[in-house]
Amino acid sequence: MNSSIARDPAQSAAQTSGNEADATPANARPKALLRRSLLDARSTLAARAELDAALATRLTDELARRAPRCIGFYWPIQDEFDARGVVTAWLAAAAPDRPRLAALPVVTAPATPLVFHRWTPDTPMVEGRYRIPVPRDTEVVVPDLLLVPCVGFTREGLRLGYGGGFYDRTLHAMKPAPQTLGIAYDILEVQDLSAEAHDLALDAIVTESAIYARPLGNQR
Repeated sequence: MNSSIARDPAQSAAQTSGNEADATPANARPKALLRRSLLDARSTLAARAELDAALATRLTDELARRAPRCIGFYWPIQDEFDARGVVTAWLAAAAPDRPRLAALPVVTAPATPLVFHRWTPDTPMVEGRYRIPVPRDTEVVVPDLLLVPCVGFTREGLRLGYGGGFYDRTLHAMKPAPQTLGIAYDILEVQDLSAEAHDLALDAIVTESAIYARPLGNQR
């Protein structure tokens, strides 16, 4: 199943009246405009193959440094970086006595935390909510590291997503908290994001040219 079938989850989450502008609260409209601008910038990135190769290298190195046992990642939509190649190579490099797992998120209901189902490169996929592919009939697992797609980011680890709030709810619900790596391109950096009460900073942001890690002791 190809990622091109996926509908924009921000649009789906916002369309409560059939009109995205009408469904967006006035105080959220600046963020919605920023989101659209960043999505447009991501969709027109030049030299995409080179950027993806560089990002893949940095992500591979960061996974080796953090040594997770189970990675939760994402099915790429809306011109996101496709992490499947990195995760596939990471799975294949597992030592016989240290098995590794990977998982994809499943939306079970609106306004609920994500549930992660085991994924391998051979896992059959089916269409889930918002038409995003999900694993078919695989077991639920609990990742100790999440790769989180970013529409926008700050170097302090704040993330702009699609507006549905799924990752915020998920991170608040996961105990113990997993490590979190935001995945983005340099062009998506913003100088400031107004943090709301429910926002949690990510442990690090990985781009094609840098890794921006939060200082140790800086709580979410």
